[in-house]
Amino acid sequence: MAKGEGAESGPAAGLLPTGILQSGERPAQKETKKKQQLSICNKLCYAVGGAPYQVTGCALGFFLQIYLLDVARVHPFSASIILFVGRAWDAVTDPLVGFCISKSSWTRLGRLMPWIIFSTPLAIIAYFLIWYVPDFPQDQTLWYLLFYCLFETLVTCFHVPYSALTMFISTEQSERDSATAYRMTVEVLGTVLGTAIQGQIVGQANTPCQNSNGSTVTSEGINRTHSTTSLKETQNAYLLAAGVIASIYVFCAVILILGVREQREPYEAQRAESMSFFRGLRLVMSHGPYIKLIAGFLFTSLAFMLVEGNFALFCTYTLGFRNEFQNLLLAIMLSATFTIPIWQWFLTRFGKKTAVYVGISSAVPFLVLVALIESNLIVTYIVAVAAGISVAAAFLLPWSMLPDVIDDFHLKQPQSHGTEPIFFSFYVFFTKFASGVSLGISTLSLDFAGYQTGSCSQPAGVKFTLKMLVTMTPIVLILLGLLLFKLYPIDEEKRRQNKKALQALREEASSSGCSDTDSTELASIL
Repeated sequence: MAKGEGAESGPAAGLLPTGILQSGERPAQKETKKKQQLSICNKLCYAVGGAPYQVTGCALGFFLQIYLLDVARVHPFSASIILFVGRAWDAVTDPLVGFCISKSSWTRLGRLMPWIIFSTPLAIIAYFLIWYVPDFPQDQTLWYLLFYCLFETLVTCFHVPYSALTMFISTEQSERDSATAYRMTVEVLGTVLGTAIQGQIVGQANTPCQNSNGSTVTSEGINRTHSTTSLKETQNAYLLAAGVIASIYVFCAVILILGVREQREPYEAQRAESMSFFRGLRLVMSHGPYIKLIAGFLFTSLAFMLVEGNFALFCTYTLGFRNEFQNLLLAIMLSATFTIPIWQWFLTRFGKKTAVYVGISSAVPFLVLVALIESNLIVTYIVAVAAGISVAAAFLLPWSMLPDVIDDFHLKQPQSHGTEPIFFSFYVFFTKFASGVSLGISTLSLDFAGYQTGSCSQPAGVKFTLKMLVTMTPIVLILLGLLLFKLYPIDEEKRRQNKKALQALREEASSSGCSDTDSTELASIL
């Protein structure tokens, strides 16, 4: 017997009577299902809420490293500290915010929405100040570290409740999967916006660099008769891009707040006692499918984050496409955006585990091709478009599979509620902490290889290091992640069993709720 079925005869036996599981669909059940249907407008409003995290995260992920090194002129060792500590702190804040959310009470706006509302204005201020170059060079490291950590804290207060909101927009698996597909499409579109806005605005300002003979030229290496762009103008271009992205952040947050309403589980509403955070954490971390899902996606996420963090430097110095890297990024993200609906159809038709193997492994041959070919712009664009297909799968699948794990947990621990933020926050925690370590080490390795801040070209050791960071290391991480993912136990059959059992649980809770309401009304009349 599957574990999902065992829940029906275990601790929750009283909640799942046999009659409900065997009976046909009643009129009340049809009405309940109808209420759980989400309109396209609801799904779009929910999906738009994912754009702020991706727009800002894409701009920081792709451009912060090259900004610190070539625009703010921060020493590579200091830049590695900023990137590592910022990402590590970002990882730590996820479980902290998850803890605070789990202790939050339901309000008129819900339990999650107040966090989104109050974090938004502070987050955009901190984000803007990350891209400002202060006038005191000796304390630049402290400046960037402070506002980077502050922004990551505030955006976590936005993103953790938003991620957990997946479980509260509908109780139907199909509706949550559909809303997740909408969300992933908008999030990939958000990365396109982040790449396009940051890349195209900054790309218009060609950062001055130093030749080996000490003369200053623009990044295009053009004639001295042409006007050269000053470093100050480049810094202003980064500020302009930050202002545009901050405006998008506010706009999307407003759409989410006005267009989405949290729905409380009927069987959760009947329970008065709330579980302690640490007891909930122990239960979550002892849930086998969750640990196996984290282990698999931890390595695959690291692979794509290494590519993201070093791609701009790789295109600039290893491939020699200093003025093309923002367009290559745009090609990747546009390809990913158009591929998201295809992957949604694929996982519905063939299952989520199959989609993981096919989607994420498809990046390997293209990374091998980039490692082997010489610098060729046309081939690089072809590889970029093809790589976007795998990026789309990496975006969609983790967030589509986490709700299945939570459903499985609810069946095995029917008396545990309020653990959704723990599931989402610790998944993000492990991913971010590992990515912080990888980015810190990769930037530090560039320092050891002899990276020259503000130089038009880099030594051969730096170029080789960048190639390894963008190609061979991600390939190894992807293969390890796929091997670990074979242990993940929730397949399509298990999902169907869990769906049937959860539906019975909700129906029983709803009917009990109706009986309680009738008794209360009778007592009031008497």
